[in-house]
Amino acid sequence: MTSHQNTQTMKPATAAKKLGVYLEATPAEFQEGVVSRSELSALQADPPAWLQELRRNGPHPRPVVAAKLGVSIAGLARGGVTEPLTTEQIEALKQESPEWLEKERATQAEVRKEAVRIKEKNAERAEKARGQES
Repeated sequence: MTSHQNTQTMKPATAAKKLGVYLEATPAEFQEGVVSRSELSALQADPPAWLQELRRNGPHPRPVVAAKLGVSIAGLARGGVTEPLTTEQIEALKQESPEWLEKERATQAEVRKEAVRIKEKNAERAEKARGQES
């Protein structure tokens, strides 16, 4: 019996998400084809010029915009940002520092602090449980 391996492929939207780029800004051949895992790995290891340019200047998808601004995706929506932004637009927003952005950054900082607190509390509980087992 011979074993043959099927090449796993993904839709362009999935590949774009994994690459952190906005699908509609990618070349037509990328949008219209399928991407194998090996092709994705090659794109990540040695990005072509178009991919480097997209990562550098955008337009960036919402998760990347949110990360660059230090807010959540929901925070972007609350601030009225629903479209992909370029790096230049993101920098301009940072410079303007509108009230909604400051508020969302503060909210995000609180969420992170709470996540750390919960993680530490759970680690403490786990340590106590291990201590009681001995």
